[in-house]
Amino acid sequence: MDWTEQINSYCERLDASYWAEPVNALTNLAFVVAAAALWPRVARMQAGRRLARALVIVLAVIGVGSWLFHTHAQVWSALADVIPIAAFVLLYVFVANRHYWGLGLWAALGLTALFVPYAALTVPLFQMVPGLGSSAGYAPVPLLIAVYAVLLRRRLPQVARGLFIGAGILVVSLTFRTLDQPLCAAIPLGTHFMWHILNAVMLGWMIEVYRRHMLAGAAPER
Repeated sequence: MDWTEQINSYCERLDASYWAEPVNALTNLAFVVAAAALWPRVARMQAGRRLARALVIVLAVIGVGSWLFHTHAQVWSALADVIPIAAFVLLYVFVANRHYWGLGLWAALGLTALFVPYAALTVPLFQMVPGLGSSAGYAPVPLLIAVYAVLLRRRLPQVARGLFIGAGILVVSLTFRTLDQPLCAAIPLGTHFMWHILNAVMLGWMIEVYRRHMLAGAAPER
């Protein structure tokens, strides 16, 4: 594998220079801003503070990884982009299993591990959706969030509402990501930068949902 092979996937990139995607690169600061805003908020937590801090740190790392990809646009930087996103998803699924469902450590880890076969089964199905393209790799995530929201609606109605909101924001974000190339002729800047901004909002909101739940006592709402 050539780790320095150039990748040209987005409308804004017209050449291989470092600043070929200035807007796509700079909008990754939204992840860092969201993480900075959340850090003092999670610091006030008692229960769940370590996991919340871990989520905030990964949120910031997502911004750094995506910055590297949209400036270097090579195979190695593509991994720097997707690995932190995958880490956040897995960590949040674990958090949901551990603290929304109240599962023990090993049960929560085991259920989290099922995300891998879940993604392996659902990504090919989403790849069959016309026009979805590479966004098919992310599509199972809002679906899973919505499933958790439905299942939690009686046990934790506030959490369920928060998850529904998060899933909705992610669907809109994915729409902008998907439309980047199809709308390139009409919008030369592309729409991928909105994927960054909305994802920063969405991931920050998901952490906030967890924070509020833990501050409420991590008990089923009535």
